[in-house]
Amino acid sequence: MLKELPGIENMWARHSNPKSGWSRIAAGFVAVGALYHRKWKLLGLTLLFLLINPVLFREPSDELDDWMYKVVRAEERWTNDGHRLIGLGYPQLLNTVSIPIGLYGLYAAYKRKPVSTLVFTLASQGLNQWCLKEIIEHYEEVDSQ
Repeated sequence: MLKELPGIENMWARHSNPKSGWSRIAAGFVAVGALYHRKWKLLGLTLLFLLINPVLFREPSDELDDWMYKVVRAEERWTNDGHRLIGLGYPQLLNTVSIPIGLYGLYAAYKRKPVSTLVFTLASQGLNQWCLKEIIEHYEEVDSQ
């Protein structure tokens, strides 16, 4: 389904640049901070950055031994193999659970609840990264056989 979109392979290639993934994570935290501090222009610019981020950086010239490179390539392979990133199976459940937790983190930021903002934002990001770690390990195991 996703792999049939025009230019999707180029998007994955460019998004596999570690600068794309790492800056995307940082931008997510900037967006939460902007919401918390009511910096609407910063929030808008950050959301725009998040939207264009997957195609903003050049494709890396080599395969990299970088966590974020592995994350993006594993996501690409996972979706190309017909799996979803959100669902009730494992490890997708980790991503699924991260969504309401992340939304509550945004709500807490809007309500200016600093502890809840921090805890729920970090928990959401942690669950997302855990899911991605599981997907990477799945393909490392498949490739080693």
